[in-house]
Amino acid sequence: MSVPADEPGNPAHAIFERFLRAGECREVLGCFVELCQQLGLQGSGLQLYHGLKAALNYWNAKALWSKLDKKAGHKDYDQGTACAGTKCLVVGAGPCGLRAAIELALLGARVVLLEKRDSFSRNNVLHLWPFTIHDLRALGAKKFYGRFCTGTLDHISIRQLQLILLKVALLLGVEVHINVRFEGLVPPTGKAGGWQAVLQPSSSPLTHYEFDVLISAGGGKFVPEGFKRKETRGKLAIGITTNFINRHSRAEVEVAEISGVARIYNQKFFQNLYNKTGIDLENIVYYKDDTHYFVMTAKKQSLLKKGVILQDKADIESLLSPDNVNWDALLSYAKEAANFSTNYCLPELEFALNHRDLPDVDMFDFTCMTRSENAALVWEHNGSRLLLGLVGDCLVEPFWPLGTGVARGFLAAFDAAWMVRRWAAGTPPLEVLAERESIYQRLSQTSPDNTNKNISQYSIDPATRYPNINLQAIKASQVKDLYLVGTVEVDHKRKSDNRLSTAAPGDVYEELLSWCQASTAGYPGVAVSNFTTSWTSGLALCALIHHFRPDLVDLDSVDPQNAIRTHQMMLDIAEQELGIQPVLSSAEMATMAEPDRLGLITYLSQFYEVFRTSSEVEVSKKPLSPRGTRGAILFLSKLQKSRNLTHKRAQDSAQKDTEAKRSRRDTELDTGLDGDTPDSAHELPQTTVMDPGQPVRERTGENSDACYFCGCRVYILERASAEGRFFHRGCFQCRRCGATLRLGDYAFDEEEGHFYCSLHYPNPPSVDLPQDEASALPDGDADAAAHPPSEAGSPHVSPMERAPSPPQPTPAAPQPGEEPGEVEDTADAGDMEEQELLAQPGRDVREEEVPRAEPQGTAEEGEESGGRRKIILTPLEKLSLSTLNLTSEAEPEPPLKPARLRPQAAPEALPALGQGQGAWKQKEGKTDMEKGRWYKLECPDKQSSQSFQDVLYPHLAHEEPA
Repeated sequence: MSVPADEPGNPAHAIFERFLRAGECREVLGCFVELCQQLGLQGSGLQLYHGLKAALNYWNAKALWSKLDKKAGHKDYDQGTACAGTKCLVVGAGPCGLRAAIELALLGARVVLLEKRDSFSRNNVLHLWPFTIHDLRALGAKKFYGRFCTGTLDHISIRQLQLILLKVALLLGVEVHINVRFEGLVPPTGKAGGWQAVLQPSSSPLTHYEFDVLISAGGGKFVPEGFKRKETRGKLAIGITTNFINRHSRAEVEVAEISGVARIYNQKFFQNLYNKTGIDLENIVYYKDDTHYFVMTAKKQSLLKKGVILQDKADIESLLSPDNVNWDALLSYAKEAANFSTNYCLPELEFALNHRDLPDVDMFDFTCMTRSENAALVWEHNGSRLLLGLVGDCLVEPFWPLGTGVARGFLAAFDAAWMVRRWAAGTPPLEVLAERESIYQRLSQTSPDNTNKNISQYSIDPATRYPNINLQAIKASQVKDLYLVGTVEVDHKRKSDNRLSTAAPGDVYEELLSWCQASTAGYPGVAVSNFTTSWTSGLALCALIHHFRPDLVDLDSVDPQNAIRTHQMMLDIAEQELGIQPVLSSAEMATMAEPDRLGLITYLSQFYEVFRTSSEVEVSKKPLSPRGTRGAILFLSKLQKSRNLTHKRAQDSAQKDTEAKRSRRDTELDTGLDGDTPDSAHELPQTTVMDPGQPVRERTGENSDACYFCGCRVYILERASAEGRFFHRGCFQCRRCGATLRLGDYAFDEEEGHFYCSLHYPNPPSVDLPQDEASALPDGDADAAAHPPSEAGSPHVSPMERAPSPPQPTPAAPQPGEEPGEVEDTADAGDMEEQELLAQPGRDVREEEVPRAEPQGTAEEGEESGGRRKIILTPLEKLSLSTLNLTSEAEPEPPLKPARLRPQAAPEALPALGQGQGAWKQKEGKTDMEKGRWYKLECPDKQSSQSFQDVLYPHLAHEEPA
């Protein structure tokens, strides 16, 4: 039996107990060195770990050894030989850097970790996902920190998390060096040499350490050379964090935590806070750990009113600079907010001290979030390769209100370890990079809901964590630019030479303003002097786009009196022709206020990026892309994947004329023989014909701060837009089936304002089919028509109308040899027939047969032969459609019965036809540009009638929505 730790006969046990309880970085390192000396152990890696197990036969250590043995025995580590011989350098002893170092040590690599500080002083509390709690428990976190996630707690301070991971890393043989700063890389000088690091102090023995893998976890402000950064700007957001001493008294224990309260969910609380204290917040979080931790988002006007910010300044850096902040007022602001949010139940609030022995209160800006474009790259010099990977904030800066920082940081650490394992196994470098980038694409979308539920099976293998992940989503040929040869100096702070600098926000503001002034100079009614009132009329934005792309903007058609319409037109042009997503709605831009100024700067910066590279040379005079019926395009895309058709709204004059003809024809048909207009004619919704010269609709009621679907506030980092509506990406769902929609693959109902997937759009237009496919239609459901050919490669929409025939007592007899509804050939022998679907896909509908006269074959009469529009396909498209298998092999459909012809009833008998079982009932429907009528046969003996689309396209009937 082992000697108890308190007996003087075995000092190693007492040292180990002090190592477990150590609460400072230096103390942990000192105890570990003392323990190794006492046991006579040297070396690093798993060899040191096995030596500790053999030498320290202590009861309190055995439970820890069993946990670490179980972890190290996972198949991914190959008993610690998967990366044997690989030498790694990890920069940064934050939670993510330490977690990556632990995984590399378990793989058998030699791991050296650098940290520029000598203390862990960050009291801020991190939210933990379930898998991170399980992962830390598997590493023995409870042995080092007894209060780890007790009860329902799901958070831990950064400082305690670092201490836990540091102790585990030391036990597994990671070499940790503090007070050493990484400055850069030194390429090998000869073929026999390896990569080294430039360190401060230069006297460090690690300056001669050669390594072949570098993992950077140095934080958001440090990124190794070769990596490019992306920056996402949002509206002004000022965060305040504060920590108070936790004495763990009974009164403090009874105070409830606040896991996260946003203004939109508890407006009364925030309104009372403002009324009583003058403090105006967007949200607040309160966690109890080693300290009482509060984090909140404060409004700028509230900080100015309370005297926290002395002067309102244009750029964020100057606004929050120390000389513009009243420190005492900030302390009072944070303390007052903490007291009110806890109902004044925390006794004697006293600020905890940071590493500078000052009250632990900080005010910061998280308006801009940055992320790396790539997760890894390879450098080769003199035949020596170096694999570089990113983890933590230098890979993706977290958005703190979402609580995703440490969870995604751990996932990135696992992904980096898997990459090193593949590298050590001899996988070609380009394949390693391609797989790493494929995994990186999933990182920003991960949440507890879309990762695998069996968290006990998580490992460094991505397949255990990400469901249905495609490790070959990115091919090796796509990452050749990530394989760098030589020692080319790369400026990792800038994406391109023409990008707006991020070093000095004041200079960026002036640079962008000067560029806008130069680009809009000379335009009448335009005088740009700021980023608020100068842009409200919309003329400045018109001038800016016209200056670089005069083919997109007709200045003569711009109405200076209708600012909202002008802005909406420019927003649509920018989104569809330039790929620039809107940041503000047209109404917000027309009533530009000071809080929206940053949003406008963000929006104009995108124009700067697009236009700066293009010199003012003659541009191709391509017209605006026509925007027609979205439903037809989406339906065609289901049948023909190779064709990408953009959304279209503008209509040509021929369609306008046809609309007028259709209205006259409907009026004549509804009037009947007796000249009386049925009541149903008045009930039909009126179709609004859009003027082709004015294709832009006004949306005056939209607000970019509120989600179009749920009404909750939507922050810019989680915002998407379509049809001028702003919403959360997760709320963008089909109204009928609830399937998540993707931008560019949806249908929109202009009249109702609803979004649908392509399978459930209520009124998609008819689509032409080749002749061999039209033969599969029920009799009476196919009709032939000849049309003049349209330009190849461009979709052409032409309306088709059917001329009404006088009522007959009996249906017209078909011609000899012709079945009812037979397709008539009016084209040349070599041409494909263009057919029309007379029933709407996705609806249980069937068109009523109407006796018709003999076709004359003229285009004029063809246009008057029906109230539906047709999409004319090119020969190549028709050939593609003709090769589709329109029959179900698994379950063949029974032969279709011919449509029954109904005798034409007298006008006075029409009301009676709507009565009884199986009666034909008139329904109202519409496409997005016109509204017609169809008939539906309702069968009382069935729960639901069979869809026409299910009959014609059985292989699409049960397809999951996109």
